[in-house]
Amino acid sequence: MASPKILESKKLIVAEITEKMREAKAFVIVDYKGINVEQVSELRTSARNAGITYKIYKNTFMRFAARELGYDGLVEHLEGPSAIVFSDDEVAPAKLVSDFVREHRLPFLAFKVGIVDGNLTTAEDLAKLAQLPSKEALLAKAIGSINAPIAKFVYLIDAIRKQAEETQAAS
Repeated sequence: MASPKILESKKLIVAEITEKMREAKAFVIVDYKGINVEQVSELRTSARNAGITYKIYKNTFMRFAARELGYDGLVEHLEGPSAIVFSDDEVAPAKLVSDFVREHRLPFLAFKVGIVDGNLTTAEDLAKLAQLPSKEALLAKAIGSINAPIAKFVYLIDAIRKQAEETQAAS
């Protein structure tokens, strides 16, 4: 049996994971077998620069945290090498992993499962989610769509004004 000190340190790790899962808008669990230390360091740096957390915990600890939060669907996917990527953005973790895999040609770094806005998300859905434009790009597109009719209207009014000025000048 583990000493009370070791047991307490394990409980603290589970509490940390539970809190990160609870606070994140999205997190994904990835199979990282085959990735070398240099690549893991680069992925962690990319994650940190994007405001995302990439961590490797024991599957047992993640199972306890998942069960505590009612994410029982995660438990069956916590086998083998597992890393977890947390974010306050729903698309960011999937996009980070997908972009890293594509950039470094790492077919073995793969999605297992994720939670997006409190819902269990399959590896296939995470791959699709990763293809979405970033939140900033979507907002820019939406603003552009809103501004387009206004810009066209302003252009039309300006063309009418110029035509009226030309007509007056010709008269």
